[in-house]
Amino acid sequence: MSFKRKLSEATGIEEKLLPSSYQIVGHVLLIKFMKLKNLSWKKKIAASVLEILPYVKTVCEITKVKGEFRAPETRKLAGDGTVTVHKEHGILYRLDAAKIMFSKGNLFERQRLIGQVKRNETIVDMFAGIGYFSLGLAKKAKKIIAIEKNPVAFRYLKENIKLNRISNIAPFLADNRKLKLENLADRVIMGYLPRTEKFLPFAVKTLKNKGIIHFHNTYKTDELWRKPVIELKKNLSGLTYSIVDKKKVKSIAPNTYHAVIDIQVKKLNHASRL
Repeated sequence: MSFKRKLSEATGIEEKLLPSSYQIVGHVLLIKFMKLKNLSWKKKIAASVLEILPYVKTVCEITKVKGEFRAPETRKLAGDGTVTVHKEHGILYRLDAAKIMFSKGNLFERQRLIGQVKRNETIVDMFAGIGYFSLGLAKKAKKIIAIEKNPVAFRYLKENIKLNRISNIAPFLADNRKLKLENLADRVIMGYLPRTEKFLPFAVKTLKNKGIIHFHNTYKTDELWRKPVIELKKNLSGLTYSIVDKKKVKSIAPNTYHAVIDIQVKKLNHASRL
């Protein structure tokens, strides 16, 4: 029996009114209601979730994601606390699920990156968050410079470095565009969206004379892959570069995708002009 059918039988609420998807982060289940508006029914559903899924201790509704930091706006429907530890491929991520987004849809991208990194690499993670990419990559790379502007996420980044006993991540609480980091990275991760293209000049500045940029952004179906090519041409003017790979990471809305493009960049003598 499907989870949705079990909820319907437990609550007496029609399946068509129940959410079709949810996400579990640690012991917290996060859910969106597209059709159901009645708060008492939502709480009834949440209480039933705790009975059906004993490993879930808290149920929260996500009403929206807002602001520069992509922070979730949530309402607790059942259970206790929202600070939790999520485990993924041996990595522990401590976070407050009511304040910090954790996209499990990026799992394969995190694993793909680990497969590409070499042992002697220095990596700049421009939007480190709580360590989504940095924590896994640190077990393979030589050094990671992890930059995060959100003080809440940065606090958990530092906690997660300690929690995973990692010694080769240097965390910075800063707007990456204001840091004077130049010519040191073999690889740059731009894991932020949307409108990531405005950060490309900093990504290039941090690279050594040649390196890889993993450029994330959002695009409509009819914009792939024409629009990203235009963005790269505009922002990497004067440089030698090539697109090594491009992938859809996940769907984030109807006809809208989170995409990543791997770019090989050669700066040569252009570094001083950027």
